Amino acid sequence: MWALRRAGNPLRVRAYQALSAHGCANLEVILNADAKNVEEHHERDCQKLDCCHQPKPLVCQSSFSSGRFMWSRGFSSQASASSGDKQDELEEGFSDLEVPPEADKKDLDLTSDESSDEDTIDAIGLSEVEADAKPEEPIKKSQSTLLKALLVSPRVDVAGATKKWLNDGNTLERSELFYVLLSLRKRKLYTKALQLLEYVEESKLFDLGERDYASRVDLVAKVHGIYKAEKYIENVPASHRGEVVYRTLLANCVAIANVKKTEQVFNKMKDLGFPVTVFSCNQLLLLYKRVDKKKLGDVLTMMEKENVKPSLFTYKLLVDTKGATRDIEDMEKVIQAMQADGIEPDLLIQATIARHYIFGGYREKAEAILEQIEGDDINENRSACKFVLPLYAFLGKKADVERIWKVCEVNARLDECMSAIEAFGKLGDVEKAEEIFENMFKTWKTLSFEYYNAMLKVYANKKLFDKGKELAKRMGDDGCRLGPSTLDSLVKLYSDAGEVEKADSILHKLSYKNKIKPLYTTYLMLLDSYSKKGDVHNAEKLFSKVRQMGYTGRIRQYQLLLEAYLNAKTPPYGFKERMKADDIFPNRAVASLLAATDPFNRKNAMSELLD
Repeated sequence: MWALRRAGNPLRVRAYQALSAHGCANLEVILNADAKNVEEHHERDCQKLDCCHQPKPLVCQSSFSSGRFMWSRGFSSQASASSGDKQDELEEGFSDLEVPPEADKKDLDLTSDESSDEDTIDAIGLSEVEADAKPEEPIKKSQSTLLKALLVSPRVDVAGATKKWLNDGNTLERSELFYVLLSLRKRKLYTKALQLLEYVEESKLFDLGERDYASRVDLVAKVHGIYKAEKYIENVPASHRGEVVYRTLLANCVAIANVKKTEQVFNKMKDLGFPVTVFSCNQLLLLYKRVDKKKLGDVLTMMEKENVKPSLFTYKLLVDTKGATRDIEDMEKVIQAMQADGIEPDLLIQATIARHYIFGGYREKAEAILEQIEGDDINENRSACKFVLPLYAFLGKKADVERIWKVCEVNARLDECMSAIEAFGKLGDVEKAEEIFENMFKTWKTLSFEYYNAMLKVYANKKLFDKGKELAKRMGDDGCRLGPSTLDSLVKLYSDAGEVEKADSILHKLSYKNKIKPLYTTYLMLLDSYSKKGDVHNAEKLFSKVRQMGYTGRIRQYQLLLEAYLNAKTPPYGFKERMKADDIFPNRAVASLLAATDPFNRKNAMSELLD
């Protein structure tokens, strides 16, 4: 029987998980605060677990074979030395989310309000879990009086609001229950959704099935953490404690990148006699894509052995993994294997392929894919607009961006507006991006943080400090929640303006007040700034914070810290031993830095004399 890591090998790379953000507390005060409190905060607050809270995936440079599963050999368990350097270079472009190591001890499983990784769309697969419960005729928003009652009810009194609604003569049908739960989930009101489901179960309004229990497992995991969800499964009737319930727990373990728990749940599913499904395999692929590329081949080999046929999502993960390393030839072989299996790429995969062609320097191939995405008539293929807008911008084709936006402009959708803001911002047309952003308020009275953040990213990327600062204050005034990507944009805004200490202060104060775990790249951004200044003191403090937040096993942070010592002309005594203790092995770049900063290196001593 195939079992994952039963020997308990040490974890080298973890992934990120963010806490839910609960509003932008005192944002203007923090933005205007003095930066002198940075060190005090480091020493006073940074030991708190909840104080603060993505590099392109690392992947080996092997080639695929032509068979359906033969390309699994391309994800071998050993990476070449040359590929290691490339992996670390790519690390700066992709953000993984992590959970602090203390989470296992305290059962503190953190959930994310936002993620930059498209994989999270399919990570839980709840649409599959609840598919059977989907009503044949959807409830219209204006028709659900229960939803309206729950939205205005206090967070702690969902049961009371539901009981009152029933006492008013209303009858709860299963179709409406499904609609209300789905609506609450979309609003990320997981606590209210869980309380509603708990009331339904305790009141015995319906006979619950396995998928109903799976839905509750998912909500318990989101609200209270995976360990409480696992405990709840023990109370599920044995007749309903099936594969769907356990795979929901598995998906939640993957969502917080808890490798040890994911593998435990997977092995338990096999021990219980559940068949190995493509859903479970996809969860493992998603996990290892983020934290340990060397294990992708093991999963693919297992799929071959268990005769598990890859799904569209399987191929999406493999296409993105190969494309991320600019291994275009092997990416195309994955696409050929997908088509040989009779699976045609959807718009998301096509856009992913085009993006990798663009950044790989294959402009003509990218343009050909974009033509396919558009189809014969973009007016009849409106769903493609949000995908092609930013891609044309990356190609620098402003005329095409304007052409596509003209199709959407009259009755633009939210996702199209966000893509257009990103596209025009990338092209440097900040005024047009601002116009689109302001026009959104004419159609929608309020906007969520992600749309503000799209505009904030434009300001940050174009180094428009004053405009970015003003928008950040506006977000606070409008009551927007802060998320990791918003915090990332604010830090970039201040760092690029030369206010590194202020950026550090904002990072720690806002993450603490809003209970956000910052992105890995946010920390790298600051660490890089301190490194260039040769500020070893603050670089070491930030390095410790990165480790405390669970971002361990990544070589880039060690490289930046070494560069700080190099620029400060200070020897990093015992650095090799630190890396060895952390199970980190130097790549070519880090080895060069170690040699350059080694005070006992005779060559360096001669260089200093010559200088």
